[in-house]
Amino acid sequence: MTKKPAIEIVGLAKSYGAQTVLRGVDLIVAAGTIVALLGSNGAGKTTLVRILSTLLPADAGAAAVNGYDVATQAEKVRESISLTGQFAAVDEILTGRENLVLVAQLRRLRGPGRIAEELLARFTLTDAADRRAATYSGGMRRRLDIAMSLIGNPPVLFLDEPTTGLDPQSRTEVWQTVQRLAGQGTTVLLTTQHLDEAEHLADRIAVLHEGRIIADGTLAELRKLLPPTVVEYVPKQPTLEEIFLAIVGSDSTVK
Repeated sequence: MTKKPAIEIVGLAKSYGAQTVLRGVDLIVAAGTIVALLGSNGAGKTTLVRILSTLLPADAGAAAVNGYDVATQAEKVRESISLTGQFAAVDEILTGRENLVLVAQLRRLRGPGRIAEELLARFTLTDAADRRAATYSGGMRRRLDIAMSLIGNPPVLFLDEPTTGLDPQSRTEVWQTVQRLAGQGTTVLLTTQHLDEAEHLADRIAVLHEGRIIADGTLAELRKLLPPTVVEYVPKQPTLEEIFLAIVGSDSTVK
Protein backbone atom coordinates (compact mmCIF):
# COMPACT_ATOMS: atom_id res chain seq x y z
CA MET A 1 0.00 0.00 0.00
CA THR A 2 1.34 3.42 -0.99
CA LYS A 3 1.63 5.88 1.89
CA LYS A 4 -0.37 9.06 1.34
CA PRO A 5 1.77 12.15 0.67
CA ALA A 6 2.26 14.51 3.59
CA ILE A 7 1.82 17.55 1.34
CA GLU A 8 -0.03 17.80 -1.99
CA ILE A 9 -0.12 21.04 -3.99
CA VAL A 10 -1.95 21.48 -7.29
CA GLY A 11 -2.06 24.66 -9.35
CA LEU A 12 -1.53 27.01 -6.40
CA ALA A 13 -1.61 30.70 -7.35
CA LYS A 14 -1.27 33.93 -5.38
CA SER A 15 -1.03 37.61 -6.27
CA TYR A 16 -0.61 40.80 -4.27
CA GLY A 17 -2.47 43.38 -6.32
CA ALA A 18 -0.79 43.52 -9.72
CA GLN A 19 2.19 41.47 -8.53
CA THR A 20 1.86 37.74 -9.21
CA VAL A 21 3.92 35.69 -6.77
CA LEU A 22 2.78 32.10 -7.39
CA ARG A 23 1.75 31.06 -10.91
CA GLY A 24 0.39 27.54 -10.56
CA VAL A 25 2.63 25.58 -8.19
CA ASP A 26 2.49 21.77 -8.23
CA LEU A 27 4.38 19.75 -5.63
CA ILE A 28 4.11 16.47 -3.75
CA VAL A 29 6.06 15.79 -0.55
CA ALA A 30 6.25 12.19 0.63
CA ALA A 31 5.73 11.48 4.32
CA GLY A 32 8.89 11.24 6.41
CA THR A 33 11.13 13.01 3.90
CA ILE A 34 13.01 16.31 3.73
CA VAL A 35 12.14 18.40 0.69
CA ALA A 36 14.08 21.60 0.07
CA LEU A 37 12.23 24.40 -1.68
CA LEU A 38 15.08 26.23 -3.35
CA GLY A 39 14.76 29.72 -4.75
CA SER A 40 16.18 33.22 -4.74
CA ASN A 41 14.74 36.11 -2.73
CA GLY A 42 11.27 36.98 -4.00
CA ALA A 43 10.71 33.60 -5.65
CA GLY A 44 7.59 32.97 -3.54
CA LYS A 45 8.93 30.47 -0.99
CA THR A 46 7.59 32.20 2.12
CA THR A 47 4.24 32.91 0.45
CA LEU A 48 3.87 29.21 -0.35
CA VAL A 49 4.67 28.20 3.23
CA ARG A 50 2.21 30.75 4.60
CA ILE A 51 -0.55 29.30 2.42
CA LEU A 52 0.28 25.74 3.48
CA SER A 53 0.24 26.78 7.14
CA THR A 54 -3.20 28.47 6.70
CA LEU A 55 -1.84 31.96 7.40
CA LEU A 56 -2.68 33.19 3.90
CA PRO A 57 -5.44 32.21 1.44
CA ALA A 58 -4.57 31.15 -2.09
CA ASP A 59 -6.19 32.81 -5.09
CA ALA A 60 -6.47 29.55 -7.03
CA GLY A 61 -5.50 25.90 -6.87
CA ALA A 62 -5.63 23.47 -3.97
CA ALA A 63 -3.33 22.15 -1.26
CA ALA A 64 -3.57 19.47 1.41
CA VAL A 65 -1.34 18.88 4.43
CA ASN A 66 -1.49 15.55 6.27
CA GLY A 67 -4.60 14.76 4.23
CA TYR A 68 -6.46 17.95 5.19
CA ASP A 69 -7.45 20.73 2.79
CA VAL A 70 -5.77 23.98 3.80
CA ALA A 71 -8.77 26.08 2.72
CA THR A 72 -11.67 24.08 4.20
CA GLN A 73 -9.99 22.18 7.06
CA ALA A 74 -7.64 24.83 8.43
CA GLU A 75 -8.06 23.75 12.06
CA LYS A 76 -7.03 20.17 11.26
CA VAL A 77 -4.07 21.43 9.26
CA ARG A 78 -2.89 23.55 12.20
CA GLU A 79 -3.10 20.53 14.48
CA SER A 80 -0.84 18.65 12.04
CA ILE A 81 1.92 21.20 11.51
CA SER A 82 4.45 23.44 13.11
CA LEU A 83 6.13 26.45 11.53
CA THR A 84 9.56 27.84 12.32
CA GLY A 85 10.29 31.17 10.65
CA GLN A 86 13.53 32.85 9.65
CA PHE A 87 14.21 34.16 13.14
CA ALA A 88 14.00 32.23 16.40
CA ALA A 89 10.76 33.00 18.25
CA VAL A 90 12.04 32.22 21.74
CA ASP A 91 11.39 34.45 24.76
CA GLU A 92 14.88 35.61 25.69
CA ILE A 93 13.84 36.59 29.23
CA LEU A 94 12.81 33.01 30.01
CA THR A 95 15.15 30.05 30.42
CA GLY A 96 15.21 27.26 27.88
CA ARG A 97 13.13 25.08 30.19
CA GLU A 98 10.59 27.85 30.83
CA ASN A 99 10.14 28.45 27.09
CA LEU A 100 9.29 24.80 26.54
CA VAL A 101 6.99 24.55 29.57
CA LEU A 102 5.13 27.69 28.46
CA VAL A 103 4.41 26.32 24.98
CA ALA A 104 3.29 22.97 26.41
CA GLN A 105 0.92 24.80 28.76
CA LEU A 106 -0.45 26.93 25.93
CA ARG A 107 -1.14 23.72 24.00
CA ARG A 108 -2.90 22.39 27.12
CA LEU A 109 -0.78 19.25 27.22
CA ARG A 110 -0.40 17.07 30.28
CA GLY A 111 2.96 17.02 32.05
CA PRO A 112 4.57 20.16 30.60
CA GLY A 113 7.62 19.69 32.85
CA ARG A 114 8.17 16.15 31.56
CA ILE A 115 7.73 17.30 27.96
CA ALA A 116 10.31 20.04 28.51
CA GLU A 117 12.82 17.60 30.01
CA GLU A 118 12.45 15.18 27.10
CA LEU A 119 12.97 17.92 24.50
CA LEU A 120 15.92 19.44 26.33
CA ALA A 121 17.62 16.04 26.24
CA ARG A 122 16.61 15.38 22.64
CA PHE A 123 18.10 18.68 21.45
CA THR A 124 21.21 18.56 23.66
CA LEU A 125 20.14 21.55 25.75
CA THR A 126 19.93 19.96 29.22
CA ASP A 127 23.11 21.63 30.48
CA ALA A 128 21.73 25.04 29.47
CA ALA A 129 18.15 24.37 30.57
CA ASP A 130 18.14 26.92 33.40
CA ARG A 131 20.00 29.67 31.57
CA ARG A 132 18.10 32.56 30.03
CA ALA A 133 17.66 32.09 26.29
CA ALA A 134 19.35 35.47 25.78
CA THR A 135 22.65 33.81 26.73
CA TYR A 136 22.32 31.06 24.10
CA SER A 137 24.41 30.95 20.93
CA GLY A 138 22.63 31.28 17.59
CA GLY A 139 22.65 27.52 17.06
CA MET A 140 21.34 26.80 20.57
CA ARG A 141 18.58 29.38 20.17
CA ARG A 142 17.53 27.87 16.87
CA ARG A 143 17.54 24.34 18.34
CA LEU A 144 15.34 25.59 21.18
CA ASP A 145 13.04 27.22 18.64
CA ILE A 146 12.69 23.95 16.71
CA ALA A 147 12.18 22.03 19.99
CA MET A 148 9.33 24.41 20.88
CA SER A 149 7.77 23.85 17.47
CA LEU A 150 7.74 20.09 18.02
CA ILE A 151 5.69 20.18 21.22
CA GLY A 152 2.61 18.10 20.50
CA ASN A 153 4.48 15.94 17.96
CA PRO A 154 3.22 17.49 14.69
CA PRO A 155 3.85 15.15 11.74
CA VAL A 156 4.75 18.01 9.37
CA LEU A 157 7.30 20.74 10.04
CA PHE A 158 7.79 23.87 7.91
CA LEU A 159 11.23 25.47 8.24
CA ASP A 160 11.37 28.83 6.48
CA GLU A 161 15.08 29.60 5.92
CA PRO A 162 16.02 28.28 9.38
CA THR A 163 19.74 29.09 9.15
CA THR A 164 19.39 32.77 8.24
CA GLY A 165 22.05 34.77 10.08
CA LEU A 166 23.76 31.76 11.66
CA ASP A 167 27.50 31.13 11.67
CA PRO A 168 28.86 27.93 10.03
CA GLN A 169 28.98 25.94 13.28
CA SER A 170 25.40 26.91 14.19
CA ARG A 171 24.23 26.00 10.69
CA THR A 172 25.77 22.55 11.08
CA GLU A 173 23.97 22.11 14.41
CA VAL A 174 20.63 22.96 12.78
CA TRP A 175 21.34 20.60 9.88
CA GLN A 176 22.00 17.74 12.29
CA THR A 177 18.76 18.52 14.13
CA VAL A 178 16.73 18.46 10.92
CA GLN A 179 18.28 15.16 9.84
CA ARG A 180 17.42 13.57 13.19
CA LEU A 181 13.81 14.74 12.90
CA ALA A 182 13.42 13.18 9.46
CA GLY A 183 15.02 9.99 10.76
CA GLN A 184 12.31 9.86 13.42
CA GLY A 185 9.52 10.17 10.83
CA THR A 186 8.82 13.92 10.73
CA THR A 187 8.12 15.37 7.29
CA VAL A 188 10.14 18.54 6.71
CA LEU A 189 9.54 21.18 4.06
CA LEU A 190 12.59 23.43 4.14
CA THR A 191 12.82 26.70 2.26
CA THR A 192 16.30 27.98 1.51
CA GLN A 193 18.34 30.00 -0.94
CA HIS A 194 21.56 28.24 0.06
CA LEU A 195 22.55 25.58 -2.48
CA ASP A 196 24.80 23.71 -0.04
CA GLU A 197 21.97 23.48 2.49
CA ALA A 198 19.62 21.91 -0.03
CA GLU A 199 22.34 19.55 -1.26
CA HIS A 200 23.31 18.50 2.27
CA LEU A 201 19.84 17.96 3.75
CA ALA A 202 17.21 17.20 1.17
CA ASP A 203 15.88 13.88 -0.08
CA ARG A 204 14.33 15.86 -2.93
CA ILE A 205 14.85 19.39 -4.18
CA ALA A 206 12.18 21.58 -5.79
CA VAL A 207 13.36 24.73 -7.56
CA LEU A 208 10.87 27.62 -7.35
CA HIS A 209 11.52 30.33 -9.93
CA GLU A 210 9.26 33.22 -10.90
CA GLY A 211 6.32 31.60 -9.12
CA ARG A 212 6.59 28.13 -10.61
CA ILE A 213 8.33 24.85 -9.78
CA ILE A 214 10.70 24.50 -12.71
CA ALA A 215 12.54 21.39 -11.46
CA ASP A 216 11.78 18.71 -8.89
CA GLY A 217 13.77 15.59 -8.07
CA THR A 218 16.63 14.04 -6.17
CA LEU A 219 20.07 15.58 -6.54
CA ALA A 220 21.06 12.72 -8.84
CA GLU A 221 17.98 13.32 -11.01
CA LEU A 222 18.64 17.05 -11.21
CA ARG A 223 22.25 16.41 -12.23
CA LYS A 224 20.96 14.47 -15.24
CA LEU A 225 19.31 17.66 -16.52
CA LEU A 226 22.76 19.05 -17.33
CA PRO A 227 24.78 18.02 -20.41
CA PRO A 228 27.27 15.18 -19.86
CA THR A 229 30.53 16.25 -18.30
CA VAL A 230 33.24 16.91 -20.87
CA VAL A 231 36.79 16.11 -19.79
CA GLU A 232 39.31 18.50 -21.31
CA TYR A 233 43.10 18.44 -21.20
CA VAL A 234 44.48 21.52 -19.47
CA PRO A 235 48.30 21.87 -19.53
CA LYS A 236 49.75 21.94 -16.04
CA GLN A 237 51.71 25.10 -15.33
CA PRO A 238 55.13 24.35 -13.79
CA THR A 239 55.89 25.64 -10.32
CA LEU A 240 58.89 27.89 -9.64
CA GLU A 241 60.60 24.95 -7.95
CA GLU A 242 60.20 22.83 -11.08
CA ILE A 243 61.53 25.66 -13.26
CA PHE A 244 64.54 26.10 -11.00
CA LEU A 245 65.39 22.40 -11.00
CA ALA A 246 65.04 22.22 -14.77
CA ILE A 247 67.46 25.11 -15.18
CA VAL A 248 70.12 24.09 -12.71
CA GLY A 249 69.70 20.31 -12.80
CA SER A 250 67.63 18.13 -10.53
CA ASP A 251 70.65 16.93 -8.56
CA SER A 252 71.75 20.46 -7.65
CA THR A 253 71.08 22.03 -4.28
CA VAL A 254 70.49 25.65 -3.38
CA LYS A 255 73.36 27.19 -1.38
